Amino acid sequence: MARPIWTGTLSFGLVTVPVGLYSATEDHSVHFRQLQRGTSDRVRNQRVNERTGEEVEYREVVKGFELAEGEYVVLEPAELEQISPGRSKSIEISGFVDLAEVDPIYFDKTYYLGPRGKEYARVYGLLHRALADTNRAGLATFVMRGKQYLAAVRVEGDVLVLQTMHYAEEVRDPHREIDNLPESAAEPSQKELAAARQLIEMLSADWNPADYHDNYTEQVRELVEAKLAGKEVVTAAPAPESTNVVDLMAVLERSLQQAGGDEPEPVTAPTPKGKAKAKDEEQDEEQPDEPDGDLDGLSKAELYHLAAERDIAGRSSMTRDQLLEALRPAQDKPARKRRLRAVS
Repeated sequence: MARPIWTGTLSFGLVTVPVGLYSATEDHSVHFRQLQRGTSDRVRNQRVNERTGEEVEYREVVKGFELAEGEYVVLEPAELEQISPGRSKSIEISGFVDLAEVDPIYFDKTYYLGPRGKEYARVYGLLHRALADTNRAGLATFVMRGKQYLAAVRVEGDVLVLQTMHYAEEVRDPHREIDNLPESAAEPSQKELAAARQLIEMLSADWNPADYHDNYTEQVRELVEAKLAGKEVVTAAPAPESTNVVDLMAVLERSLQQAGGDEPEPVTAPTPKGKAKAKDEEQDEEQPDEPDGDLDGLSKAELYHLAAERDIAGRSSMTRDQLLEALRPAQDKPARKRRLRAVS
C-alpha cells in the first residue's frame, strides 16, 4: 500500500477525522538523463553559490525575500512554520458549494483522502454520504510543503478526494492574454454553423477514459527501441495546415463525408410568419417512410440522420443507445405517411 504524502485532520463544524492524503495520479512519461553531446557524461543540476561557485548542501539553504539589489530579509523554515502553527496539520472546511458552480479552470491537482484508521470509518463515511446526497464540495484551506492551498473536498466513487484549486488572482484574464480573439464581425454564416453543429453531433461519443492513451510516450519508446536495434527512424506526418477561411464550407463538407455522413442539411433564411402557412401548404406532399431495417447495425451517424428525418426532439445530445431507444418504437409501427416541412 502507498504511504500518505501528508497526514492531518479533516474537519467540518466540530466533526473531525484524521486523514491521509495520497496521490491520485502517476506519471508514465519517458524520463531521460541529461548527457553532454558526444559523451556518456551526465549533466547534473546543483545548488551552487553564485559568488564562490561552490556547491551548497540542501540543509544550508534558507529563503530570502529581496528588498533591493543584494539586500534580503532571511527566513528560516522554522519561522515560516511558527507564523501558522497547526495549519500544516489540518484541513478545515469553511463552507460547501454546488459543484456545478465551480468553473473547471480553478481545479489543479487531485489527491485521495483516506481515514487514518478503521475506527474513523463512520465519521469518514458520514461526510462522504452527505456530500454525495447534496452534490456539493467542501471548500477548505490547508498548508503542505510550505504553501497554503485552497482546496475542494468532494466525492469520487466510494472515496473522498481533495482537489487543490487556483486562487482567483492566479487565473489570467483571456482577453488580456490573447491578441486575436474573434470579434462580433467574425460571426459564421448559418450554413457554416449548421455544418459545424452536424459534425460535432456525428463525432460525439460517451466519455470512457480507458479509450484514450498517451500515444506520444508510446512513439518515444518505439523511437528508443528502433535506435537501439539500428533501425531506420520513421518520421511522423507533418502537422495539418491552417484552414483557409475562403474554403471553410468546403472543408466542413469534406469533414462530414470523412465522418461517414452526407453533405450538411440545407439552411434557409427564416420565413415571415404570415407566409409560413402558405409555404408549408406548397411543400406538403405524402411520401412513405423508408423501412427501418436493423437499427442495431447502423452507426451513430446513420441513427442521427433517421432521428432528424423523424424530427425526434433532443437528438443532438443523445448517445447512440439513446438514439436507438428513441427510434425503436417506430420500428414496430406500420409504414406511415409524413409531411415534408420547410427548414427554417
